[in-house]
Amino acid sequence: MSHEINPPPPPGKPARPVALGRSVFATELQVRPDDIDMNQHVHGSRYFDYVLAARYDQMARCYGMAMEEFVKLGFAWVIRTAHVDFKRPLRLGERFVVRTWVGEIFADGVRVEFQILKLPANKLVSDGWFDYALIRATTGRSVAIPDWIVARYAI
Repeated sequence: MSHEINPPPPPGKPARPVALGRSVFATELQVRPDDIDMNQHVHGSRYFDYVLAARYDQMARCYGMAMEEFVKLGFAWVIRTAHVDFKRPLRLGERFVVRTWVGEIFADGVRVEFQILKLPANKLVSDGWFDYALIRATTGRSVAIPDWIVARYAI
């Protein structure tokens, strides 16, 4: 299968408009002992891990394009910016669901929005967003997202 890379937009030009389906996908996880900090709740850095684990699962299961396919094509996703708003703690053994959706697609990246909900009551634990840049793995430099990838992730 051959896929062409789109040239990057001229400097200062906004990303191409993309109609997003805003499908929301969910991955259920459980708090492990190594997630707990000295305050006996999940350490703030683990929320990043939870969102990344959910996205890894959802890329293959929900979008039909696993991270391994990006790697084979010489691409990688890196976090450019992240915002997490903490609402209530998670504790050892608790189950939770990470809901994510693509909120916006930029010329060279995406904004993935998320919610983490404590089960079984679906109480909001945290929410926020991650801006990811698509990079060429060999150079570490951002690249324009090919149209065929945009089409896969705009559902």
